[in-house]
Amino acid sequence: MKIESAVFEISAGVSGQLIASTLPEIAFSGRSNVGKSSLINKLLNRKNLARTSATPGKTATINFYKLDTMRLVDLPGYGYARISASEKKRFSQTIEHYFDDDRDLRLVLQLVDMRHPPTADDLQMIDYLVQCELPFVIVLTKADKLNKTERAARLAALQDELAEFDGVECIPFSAVTSEGVDTLRQILDEVTEE
Repeated sequence: MKIESAVFEISAGVSGQLIASTLPEIAFSGRSNVGKSSLINKLLNRKNLARTSATPGKTATINFYKLDTMRLVDLPGYGYARISASEKKRFSQTIEHYFDDDRDLRLVLQLVDMRHPPTADDLQMIDYLVQCELPFVIVLTKADKLNKTERAARLAALQDELAEFDGVECIPFSAVTSEGVDTLRQILDEVTEE
């Protein structure tokens, strides 16, 4: 992937605005404020291509970023309580339509905050990916916020917390230290090779 070729393409607020799947796609999924936009920026070595915010629920659309060999798809975050029921329903319908559409979806990066156990919403999303037989890896965000002892404890706890999803790959990531960036870039290149 040529990261310098990355451009923001379009925001889709409703399913009718989704663009045709003309390139292999990598989707970024996770709860609000887990770091999806930060991960996209770090993978592309950009500061503000994907807009980040300290305010949860900021990404209210499906955002598409086009590269030479793939398209990155930033999905709206789930689990944010301060949006209306109608907004939640719209998010849900648009995301479901995205996954149900006949797309060249190669991988879902399911983001989980490494500092905490996966939320009920995280587990529900992982279960959905398993049930739909969608390929995914779990990206453990905010890894830099844990010291060595806390990190070891969280990684051990995750074995139990994700026990029903046997063999799932978990990759620690930090937007601050760039931990995990090279590994993730390599995975994206591998899954989008023709």
